[in-house]
Amino acid sequence: MERPMFILGINAYHPDSSCCLIRDGEILAAAEEERFVRIKHWAGLPKQAIQFCLDKAQIGFEDLDYLVVNRDHKRHFTRKMVFILKNKPSINFLKDRFVNLSEVKNLRPTLARNFLISPCKIRAPLLNIEHHLAHLASAFFVSPFKEAAIVSLDGFGDFVSCMVARGLGSKIDVVSTVYYPHSLGLFYSALTQFLGFKRFGDEYKVMGLSAYGKPIFLEKLADVISLAPKGKFLLNLKYFNFFKKSQAMLWRSGEPVLEDLYSPQLIELLGRPRQTQEELNQFHCDLASSVQAMYERVFFHIVNYAFSQIRTDALCLAGGCALNSLANGKISRNSAFKKIFIQPASSDAGGAIGAAFYLYHQLLGKERKFVMQHASWGPEFNDEEIRKVLQEYRHLLAECQLREFASPEELIPEVASSISEGKIVGWFQGRMELGARALGNRSILADPRRPEMKTILNVRVKRREEFRPFAPAILAERAQEFFDFFSPDPFMLTV
Repeated sequence: MERPMFILGINAYHPDSSCCLIRDGEILAAAEEERFVRIKHWAGLPKQAIQFCLDKAQIGFEDLDYLVVNRDHKRHFTRKMVFILKNKPSINFLKDRFVNLSEVKNLRPTLARNFLISPCKIRAPLLNIEHHLAHLASAFFVSPFKEAAIVSLDGFGDFVSCMVARGLGSKIDVVSTVYYPHSLGLFYSALTQFLGFKRFGDEYKVMGLSAYGKPIFLEKLADVISLAPKGKFLLNLKYFNFFKKSQAMLWRSGEPVLEDLYSPQLIELLGRPRQTQEELNQFHCDLASSVQAMYERVFFHIVNYAFSQIRTDALCLAGGCALNSLANGKISRNSAFKKIFIQPASSDAGGAIGAAFYLYHQLLGKERKFVMQHASWGPEFNDEEIRKVLQEYRHLLAECQLREFASPEELIPEVASSISEGKIVGWFQGRMELGARALGNRSILADPRRPEMKTILNVRVKRREEFRPFAPAILAERAQEFFDFFSPDPFMLTV
């Protein structure tokens, strides 16, 4: 019997650090480090995620055939040097970038040190895959499509912010590239900060807020970002300072931190930026709506260019911008694409998946045989493990009634009855999901028919802004009763 091939994909020292283990071209385990350390978007070494993946396969580092990382510091070196000479970023900025790249470059001794093993035990070759190539692979190679257009969009990685490519069989061919500092992701992040949402990953708050406004500032934003030929776009750099600041972007071992990405000129254009604790008003709602509308203008410029070059009805999306569910939900109405696949960890967490699959298919030439049909690739816990934890923390559950159900048939009617009575249910089952959405294995369940439920969940349970929305879950066969436009969305990435 032929020995299986194990490839460990890693996204390290970058936001949403993660790990993915594939065996003979199929995902065996994948997880984000934030779920173990409980710090959102953790940007260090995904130590616990790596350990989980190895434990799931019951292997050690010595059993791996390849280690692969979704960063390649050698890519676009000439462009980087020209940019440095032209823009003269600060010494601190360059130093921080150098330290970050050194950590990725020296991953083998770092792994040996953190896992208390000899470096000689890590015999597998260590390969670097360009950031956006990993994004492209993370979507196409696990999709159900034999041929598709692929679009990767995010802030930036390896000096690139956008790639358009053709996927055919086991190969990906790049059609178009947009280079740093021009970035649709950084445009959205900068305006997110301007609206007072300062934490890394707060862009979804702008999406939620946009529903309460009108895009009356769209033409002002047209001076901030503009369309260019062949599906490209340009930032007006006078409105930004991220490419000059000393430490605009910090991510080493913890939550990523972004200093303000916008310049004083943006304040001159739009007025005073909102402070974090300042009450939201109609100006903020209208600006959020305008930001979303401008994002969609650029997004569909890219998507429609992709169709013009590739001429297929299937589209795969990847990168952090693929989490913009408002734009995603309009693709079939605003383009010729009719079949869409967005893998659930489309953020940088998916880079670990993409790096592994890019190696397996693009570089090793292996045929495809895997389709990602669910997102449940993380840890799971049996009944005995759950009982042990409940017993250990019994002192914190003094006011709770503990009851064990003998079967799902006994449990489910009780849960359904509780939800119908207006109670809130924490639902925990199976393996932990990968990606930004709770998809039924680690979910909060409540009755959406109750007008007050959104406020109750936001204020009392989630402790977040009242305007934030929730995603409905519904039986597919009954969706047409409630929605005018419906297509199955198992990963909750379209609105």
